[in-house]
Order: sequence, then structure tokens, then C-alpha cells
Amino acid sequence: MENEWVVIAGFTDDVRSQIAVERLLTSGIDAVAIDKRDSIYKIGEIEVFVHRDNVLIAKEIIKDL
Repeated sequence: MENEWVVIAGFTDDVRSQIAVERLLTSGIDAVAIDKRDSIYKIGEIEVFVHRDNVLIAKEIIKDL
């Protein structure tokens, strides 16, 4: 199952990452956000994952974020 989920975007902002996930879920695409930032300094990104079969359409849905 690990290879079935693909990172389609990375955000440094909590709000933008959640908007991306909500847009995808509303469009019928399963999506999750995983916070890979350092817990103290908040360095890094929040990565948004979707199933590999939905990568192209998911990128199109969130391209304006």
C-alpha cells in the first residue's frame, strides 16, 4: 500500500494544505496531509498525498493554491 500513495504538493502553511485536502475530498478524491515539519521550528513542509491513479486530476484541482 505504501507505493500507492503519491505526494502531489507540499505546503508550509497549515491552512493551504487543509484547503487542498478539502478540495480533493469534495471532488471525490481521497487525500491526506502529513505534517513533516520540525515540531519546534516549523521547518519543512506539509505534504499532500493522493492515490497514484488520481495524481493528474488532483494536481489540476489544486493547481491555483
